[in-house]
Amino acid sequence: MPKTLWIVTFFLVAAIIAIIVLIVVKKKKAKHYQNEIQELEREKNLIASTPVLSELAKVEPIIKNEKMEEKYKNWQQRFDWIKETRIAKLNDMIINLDVYRERKDYKNYRYYVAKTELELYKVKESADHLLDEIKEITLSEEKYRHIVTKLKNKYRELNTEYQNHKGEYEQVQEVIELQFENIEKRFMDFEVVMENNEYHEVVHIVKALDTMIDHMAIVIDEVPDLLLLADQIIPKRMEQIEQTYQEMIEKDYPLGYLNIEYNLEETNKNVKNILDRIRVLNLEECMFELKTMLDYLDSLFTDFEKERLGRKVYDEIERQFRTKLKKINKIVKDIYKQIDDIKNMYHLKTEDLKKIDDINASLSSINEDYKAVVQSVREKEVPYSKSHKEIEQLSTRLKELEEELDRSLKSLGSMYDDEMRAREQLDEIQELLKQCKTKMRSYKLPIITDQYFVQLSEANEAILEIIKELEKKPITIKILNTRVDTARDLVLKLHHTTNEMIKTAQLAEMAIVYGNRYRDASNQEINMGLNQAEILFFKGNYKGALETGIRTIQLVEEGIYQKLLGVYDK
Repeated sequence: MPKTLWIVTFFLVAAIIAIIVLIVVKKKKAKHYQNEIQELEREKNLIASTPVLSELAKVEPIIKNEKMEEKYKNWQQRFDWIKETRIAKLNDMIINLDVYRERKDYKNYRYYVAKTELELYKVKESADHLLDEIKEITLSEEKYRHIVTKLKNKYRELNTEYQNHKGEYEQVQEVIELQFENIEKRFMDFEVVMENNEYHEVVHIVKALDTMIDHMAIVIDEVPDLLLLADQIIPKRMEQIEQTYQEMIEKDYPLGYLNIEYNLEETNKNVKNILDRIRVLNLEECMFELKTMLDYLDSLFTDFEKERLGRKVYDEIERQFRTKLKKINKIVKDIYKQIDDIKNMYHLKTEDLKKIDDINASLSSINEDYKAVVQSVREKEVPYSKSHKEIEQLSTRLKELEEELDRSLKSLGSMYDDEMRAREQLDEIQELLKQCKTKMRSYKLPIITDQYFVQLSEANEAILEIIKELEKKPITIKILNTRVDTARDLVLKLHHTTNEMIKTAQLAEMAIVYGNRYRDASNQEINMGLNQAEILFFKGNYKGALETGIRTIQLVEEGIYQKLLGVYDK
């Protein structure tokens, strides 16, 4: 039971709250609609209270011509129509809105609110536009007099500036003074139309005054500079250019590409044309055109300087290039004179011959291009500023060719060097072989081993191969170098064998002689060892004899080998 009571209480409270909220929302909504209607009513009243009538009252005393009277009547009619027709319509629309609100017909209410707001906006625009038109007249005198006062001040400043520097406007004084007179007449016209309240003419006069004074400000500011440029600076610059041009032509500078004479003539025509425009105060683009001309004339001095520098560089590089080219031409010519002898002397590769032919072809191309450059300079077809670049390119090409030629000459030179080196080494190898034979004969060994004679034979054959290769025509350097290396290795090997054989034999002989002091009938082992060593020595086995002798002596004396070596080295 308590639980059921709690649920019922909850729903009752919720329903009461919902009813209260609904009532509050409806009241707030009704209040909003009422305020909305009141706001529309207030805006309608503001339109109705527009101060058109008071402005029209200001117009009435200044009506002095038919146009003004016609405008005045038109404004009255338009205001009467706004007030009696359009504002009355707005009254009816606002009343209808109030009816819809009271009926709670909110759908139609929202629709007619939008229509009323649109109509209200249109009426307000019409009323504001009418008021602006009227104020344009009522405020004209104050507004335009204020503008004209500023224009008069500016005019006086310009006139004062002109009077203070009148000499700078010598060629256009008459035109400027006439223009000042026209401006003064316009000021007088302004006073006349203001006196007659012809406000429709005031606008045109004020605009004309503003345009004329702005133009006069440009004239006063720019004319002295324009006259200075057109009368003095540019003509003087043209005279300097003409003088420099003639001097350089006399020194054979190729300046035809600059078209100096034609361009100076055209520049002179343009300057005269600009002066004619300045004299009638037509200054549009005059300053730009004169500065462009001056920039062009200044650029000609830069071109002249480039030509002078270009000629200096050309002369210097051309002289160096000509000397180097002559030298390389002679080298290549000499190579071709000797090429048959070189072919007969050395076995040249196809690629070696092709390199020389390629170098000769490139050199011929450089010679032709050089002749063309020199010819064009001689005939003044190409300026030095371009010719010196062409000669620089030729110098680069010649340098690359010279490097390639050096590599080829080194290759040919290395063949000759290899041949000379081979002949020198042949003499050294033969001398070393002779030393080996002499040394072998100086030591009367009982037997010389077959190994020695085999190595001796191989060394002799290798030397003969070198001699044969040197006698061949042409010489194949690679094969010659191989023969020399082989012979040198074989002779060095024989030299080592000779030294080792003689040293071993001498040590073996010394060991046997030294060991004889230990011979004793009672010591058969020593006797037998020394006898064996003698037998091996006379058979030519010197190493075996040395080992047997040392081993035998060591039975009675340690370190005998080191002692023998010490004696041998001494």
